[in-house]
Amino acid sequence: MLSDKSRPVIEATLPLVGSRIGSITPNFYARLFAAHPELMDGLFSRSNQRSGNQQQALAGSIAAFATHLVNNPGTMPETVLSRIAHRHASLGITQPQYQVVYEHLFGAIAEDLAEVITPEIAEAWTEVYWLMADALIKLEKGLYAAQANDRMWMPWRVAAKTPAGTGSMTFTLEPADDTPVTPALPGQYVSVKVALPDGLRQVRQYSLSGDAGTSRSFTTKLDDGGEVSPVLHNTVQVGDVVEISNPYGEITLKEGDGPVVLASAGIGCTPTASILRSLAESGSDRQVLVLHAESTLDSWALRSQMTDDVERLDGAELQLWLEKPAAGAKEGFMSLREVDLPADASLYLCGPLPFMKNIRNEAINAGIPATKIHYEVFGPDIWLAS
Repeated sequence: MLSDKSRPVIEATLPLVGSRIGSITPNFYARLFAAHPELMDGLFSRSNQRSGNQQQALAGSIAAFATHLVNNPGTMPETVLSRIAHRHASLGITQPQYQVVYEHLFGAIAEDLAEVITPEIAEAWTEVYWLMADALIKLEKGLYAAQANDRMWMPWRVAAKTPAGTGSMTFTLEPADDTPVTPALPGQYVSVKVALPDGLRQVRQYSLSGDAGTSRSFTTKLDDGGEVSPVLHNTVQVGDVVEISNPYGEITLKEGDGPVVLASAGIGCTPTASILRSLAESGSDRQVLVLHAESTLDSWALRSQMTDDVERLDGAELQLWLEKPAAGAKEGFMSLREVDLPADASLYLCGPLPFMKNIRNEAINAGIPATKIHYEVFGPDIWLAS
């Protein structure tokens, strides 16, 4: 809870700090990596730093957290914090690192706002930071404690590499040692760490696209301009060992018997395919509406898996949108205005950010409460910053 002393200060300075946070965060990261270059090896994404996505995500989360504290006294933005905590835990963020971030972030704030910052303003924003940090530390400790082991990275051997649509590949893994395996929930992801040609290790999160439980398979689309997917597609071979994290992610299939709508675009089908597989494996009698959008039929990475699972469920229906027309598909981009959505449905959403924003808005206009719309973002979550 934000103190009575700090609340009016934050309320008064939030517009200024919010307007400047976009320039503060690049300065912060420059300071951080100058002092701790080791953090770029196996923790922070170099490509996200280059694109500015990481800076935008940090700026958005801080501004959103402070705004929530001002507008909703006595509460915390639990959904936002949970999403961040799961992402942090998948990277192995530790409590001491929050102090490191604080030192360099507030150094950047003091430099950027040197003409206006006062001890009172600095104290108030310090309180905001540690309220957010302490909440995340608590959540992350709980996530670590819930795992079947106390390790951050575990060796898993590549048992199979299977082409999955144009430009995509499914990697099936098996344990390479006897570390206890945490069962994954449908819709969760793992972090995968690989060594790049220049020796730097980089990490990416990939949704588990197949069966949940103790199996591990993920599907990734080749990004020719990226750093990790080219290594996975072109360098990692069957029999090689990669390091992966325990499973994380709060966007999982919720218990209940109400209708489920799974909406995805492109490689965003990976978490929805996992949820669909779990429904098929359990013989669920829930009404399931699967909505997917692709450029072409051949580019649909998990086409066979998802169509087979729809056929296994008596209460399931599939609707497909393609930019290039094909039999049995709608032409163009997905729109919920064309869909008869079941009443009281829960919507699970994954795909490019513009796609998710559009579908979420259409779902709300169609009467689905925001609390029943669950979305997964690949990479830094810049939704709040947009």
